[in-house]
Amino acid sequence: MNFKTYDIIIVGSGVAGLYVALSLEPRFRVLMLSKRELLTCNSAMAQGGVAAVMDEDTDSFEQHIQDTLIAGGYRNNLPNLRVLVEQGPRDIESLQELGVSFDKKEDGSLSLALEGGHSRNRVAHYRDSTGQEIVTALIKHVRALPNITLLENAHLLNLMKEGDDFLADVHRDGAHEYYTAKTCILATGGIGRVYDFTTNSPTATGDGIYFAYNMGAKIKDLSYIQFHPTAFADRASRECFLISETVRGEGAKLLNCKKERFMQKYEPERMELAPRDAVSNCILAEQKVTGSDEFYLDISHADGGYIKSRFPMIYSRVLSSGFDMTKEPVPIYPCQHYLMGGIEVNDYGQTCVKGLYAAGECSFTGVHGSNRLASNSLLEALVFSRRIAENINASTKSSANPVEIIYEDFPKPEEKKLKPEEVGFEAVFAGEIRTIMQKAYFVTPDYEAVKSGLERINEIICVLETGRFELTPEFVETKALAVIALLILKELKV
Repeated sequence: MNFKTYDIIIVGSGVAGLYVALSLEPRFRVLMLSKRELLTCNSAMAQGGVAAVMDEDTDSFEQHIQDTLIAGGYRNNLPNLRVLVEQGPRDIESLQELGVSFDKKEDGSLSLALEGGHSRNRVAHYRDSTGQEIVTALIKHVRALPNITLLENAHLLNLMKEGDDFLADVHRDGAHEYYTAKTCILATGGIGRVYDFTTNSPTATGDGIYFAYNMGAKIKDLSYIQFHPTAFADRASRECFLISETVRGEGAKLLNCKKERFMQKYEPERMELAPRDAVSNCILAEQKVTGSDEFYLDISHADGGYIKSRFPMIYSRVLSSGFDMTKEPVPIYPCQHYLMGGIEVNDYGQTCVKGLYAAGECSFTGVHGSNRLASNSLLEALVFSRRIAENINASTKSSANPVEIIYEDFPKPEEKKLKPEEVGFEAVFAGEIRTIMQKAYFVTPDYEAVKSGLERINEIICVLETGRFELTPEFVETKALAVIALLILKELKV
């Protein structure tokens, strides 16, 4: 098969993938793969903002570090955390130079919000759709760069290492395309689709972690999963709409089934502004007391006009489901939201596989510890993707004129055929995997369900590996979900 050559392949087009592309020197020929349309990613769904010390009169690096350590259960990688916090402000400034319109005060300074777990107002934001604002601005600049080839609806089916080269089989427009590069950056996002209910986009099936694992990269703390306490409780949909942490930062109260506040019983000091894992655990504790899983978020006491202007997207989305948040409490419940573990990397995003980097949610820098502080995720994606680019810029040579290389031993997709009786197996297995994970590990592990779930996941993987299945996007996502579930449950079993 003929492989078209590039210097660098970036897999993923969220904030991490886009920002690393913009930070690379223009001498590199870069291929960027987006599994779906560019705005179909977790980054574009981020509501709250980017946490950084932008006002040193009222905040400090040490305070941001301390808040992150508390939220992360002191399991954080402190050197990497210091890099994150101390270098973050420069990337906020860079985003503004790239045209990101963060909300401002009347004097022109950034309007910094307060969120759960933070002791200071330090979250730069654009209303309640910060992620989409950032991604849209970055896409505009990436599209303008002649050295970057950006492919949408390009699903990576296989990624392997052959000597110093990465070989990629990409499914696009119903056909297979083949690419090779000396350097590969995985920025594929999270693993939310391994659960029945998640705030994540449809693309979050853990593909990047799966490919890295297959190539021998180290995967660490994959069981460090965050369950956001205030997802809109519409359980008819697998995609749970998130009601941002910032709503509680603006004074929203949590209520139980009797419409009574309850956080004072469990978190008397931090109340609704406790970190996410603490609030989720409090909700489940209150559920045991009341026997009901009905919970609400109430900000109806605040000025309605301000709420509509501060949270226009959330207000509109909740209103379309029959709830006016300016007049009544809104039903909420915890839901899978974010992965703190992932592909282990150093402070420049390098894995143990030569030439392989990882950035964003699929990576494990250790900055979050066992629970992420609100709005540190976009910050991590920015800081460490820029540092990946700095490392590549300083140490990597660009290739000569592009050529096509022929690889004889690369697995041909037509070598596997789908058995007629197995059509639709992906949906069946994927659904079973999600049910297993939802039961085995929701906020806290159910160790009996972990044990039985692990046995069944192993059986599913055996079928996927021994059956003669066609290499399709559905097959790859199902295999990735199975391997991700296996790795999570194996950690919990230990």
